[in-house]
Amino acid sequence: MRIPRLFNTSSNDMAIDLGTVNTIVYARDRGIVVNQPSVVAIEEINGISRLRAVGLEAKMMMGRTPLGTRTIRPLRDGVIADVEVAEQMIKAFIDLARGGPSRLSRHPNIVVCIPSGATQVERRAIRQATANAGAGSVRLIEEPMAAGIGVGLPINEPVGSMVIDIGGGTTEVAVISLGNLAHHASARVGGDRMDDAIASSVRRAHNLVIGERPPSASRWRSVSRGCQPGGVA
Repeated sequence: MRIPRLFNTSSNDMAIDLGTVNTIVYARDRGIVVNQPSVVAIEEINGISRLRAVGLEAKMMMGRTPLGTRTIRPLRDGVIADVEVAEQMIKAFIDLARGGPSRLSRHPNIVVCIPSGATQVERRAIRQATANAGAGSVRLIEEPMAAGIGVGLPINEPVGSMVIDIGGGTTEVAVISLGNLAHHASARVGGDRMDDAIASSVRRAHNLVIGERPPSASRWRSVSRGCQPGGVA
């Protein structure tokens, strides 16, 4: 069995790696055009919510938002946790990939990566959010298969190729052979859980709270020196 073509010949089509931590958008003939944090800032004015910022700009606001503004990660454990906010984020990234919103160009066909262990409900939520964000058609591909294609593994050959994909919300392990996932497992543990474990350890050992937005490398070095015996933070 061979992998079917996921795109037609249009240069308007895209592939989206909708990650818990970062979202990557690939455009045909242009390569990766968007690589932004999966974070949205929502502002409420007179009871009406509106999008204030998305991506890196929204991430910079984490822990610093004024009254009436909140930052949201619409994906948890590799799947959509807030469909409405996810729609706004995906639409903003699609517009960014296309160089801004346009009413004249047609809706792009979009392929979205999903965890291999995603339920049917979670798959429908991803389809719905992407379609409502402006996609002409939506197709889903499991993350291990996309990773295997991306690194050039012989996925169509009668041999087993193992892929281990550690993301922010999930860890995917799969064996690919003859164009299919011969075996796969998806654990909803990833880099975010590692960050939480590090933050908890530092809090217990040094009574120091680390926020979700990490400090700069120079500040990390200062904190590290201060945590050492005889050091001054």
